[in-house]
Amino acid sequence: MMEEHAYSVLLVSASESFNESLLALLRAFGCAVVKTVDNISAAKRASAERVYDFVIVNTPLPDDMGVRFAVDVCTAGDSVVLLLVRNELHDEIRGKVTAHGVFTLAKPVSKPMMRISLGWMASVRERLRKAEKKAVSIEEKMAEIRLVNRAKWALIEQEGMTETEAHRFIEKRAMDRCVPRRTIAEEILNQIKT
Repeated sequence: MMEEHAYSVLLVSASESFNESLLALLRAFGCAVVKTVDNISAAKRASAERVYDFVIVNTPLPDDMGVRFAVDVCTAGDSVVLLLVRNELHDEIRGKVTAHGVFTLAKPVSKPMMRISLGWMASVRERLRKAEKKAVSIEEKMAEIRLVNRAKWALIEQEGMTETEAHRFIEKRAMDRCVPRRTIAEEILNQIKT
């Protein structure tokens, strides 16, 4: 069963009619936080304040086309970026941004196409969310390995154990007490400090 998320959105668009139409669609899609800005300068400030799940840029904007901003946001973090560009510029801009992970749509965009695009964006965001969790899990595992290794070396130096004996000692104590190796390693290091 897929977990449902309330997505946050930064909408960068100077078109009031487009914004009204898209806001209704975003609410129906389950987007909880929607911040709308009408220029790239404001968009840069908003994206510096927080990370949005989706960033939708409706080009052109009064102060910039928005292409560089879209690439920067996409490569800097975990936001999924959709760039809406005029049909005659679509192929050229898509060629510039696709390698950076930015989605593009040629305007005008129909509501069904926008719904499909939001679905794609949600899929990518969920994949990024899983990758974030996996990265944190790997970092935690590496921290545990470093801690256990420090405890092993402490046992080798303080108790005269071999590396194999120190490893077995930590493993056995963790299994006997039904606790993680990290807990035993922390106890060993704390005992040696005192």
